[in-house]
Amino acid sequence: MSTILVTGGTGTLGRPVVERLRTAGHEVRVLSRSAPDFPVDLRDGSGLDAAMAGAEVIVHCASSPRGGDDVAAGHLIRAAERAGTVGHLVYISIVGVDEVPLPYYRTKLKVERMLEASGLGLTILRTTQFHDLVAQALAAAARLPVMPLPAGVSGQPIAVEEVADRLAALAAGPPAGRVPDMGGPEVLTFEEAARAYLAATGKRRPLLTVPLAGKAYAGFKRGGHLTPSHAVGRGTFAEFLARL
Repeated sequence: MSTILVTGGTGTLGRPVVERLRTAGHEVRVLSRSAPDFPVDLRDGSGLDAAMAGAEVIVHCASSPRGGDDVAAGHLIRAAERAGTVGHLVYISIVGVDEVPLPYYRTKLKVERMLEASGLGLTILRTTQFHDLVAQALAAAARLPVMPLPAGVSGQPIAVEEVADRLAALAAGPPAGRVPDMGGPEVLTFEEAARAYLAATGKRRPLLTVPLAGKAYAGFKRGGHLTPSHAVGRGTFAEFLARL
């Protein structure tokens, strides 16, 4: 069994990853700013050297759409190099980071390239959006009297539990480079997802599809964030909504 660090181990994905690794018998160190045992701030690297001592594997789940993922990755890479014991780093990325010029996606792609250039043993898994994220976006839109939706855009949501299963399995194995993408079982238009959300929550809202501008919107409209050829997920968005 390995000593495994999980960054973002208290988050939506990190928490189930930690549970699965501990169930498998690994020693897991949860890294976060508020962690009682290993308080770490990836923004400035404080606490990383102590947390990294003797670690063999890193599962890097920490991420922020507000920016700074590349800075955090730099601190993580340098701490792993100083420790000298890390043989495998597993990174969760997003389908379409090289297709959709969204600033957050560009940063995720930059992190992928930083990790590839680091010389560390590496595994990169790209997935589509989690059910939770799609539901949050729809909930925000449903607060308005009319529910606005981006025209011509679809999604391929996937269950976070299934991604956690895959990450835990990858962490227990050898570095594998970039592994096949992981997408949800179905591609849904935003109108289809919105109708399912409204039906599940008992709300009624008229839908308004809105064409947007910009290269990022064009990338989403092209489906650059989708991977229908890797629709390996099993849990559907409707099944996720039924559990809310």
